[in-house]
Amino acid sequence: MSKSIFYHAGCPVCISAEQDILSLINPSNVEVIHLGKDKTKIAAAEAAGVKSVPALVTPNGNVLHLNFGASMADVKG
Repeated sequence: MSKSIFYHAGCPVCISAEQDILSLINPSNVEVIHLGKDKTKIAAAEAAGVKSVPALVTPNGNVLHLNFGASMADVKG
């Protein structure tokens, strides 16, 4: 993986975290995935180790869980 991946579900906590991440990391180095709009990506997020959103998966595979917005169970709805 060459980019970080930022997973979120569109809640206010997630949107705020997205704005902060994109101000800290060059947006061309971050793929933003809105799991509320693209549920096909949920399995990949879980396989990467995402337990809640917002979360940032780094290029070396570390998962950084940010301020809690929603569990993956909530996202799956």
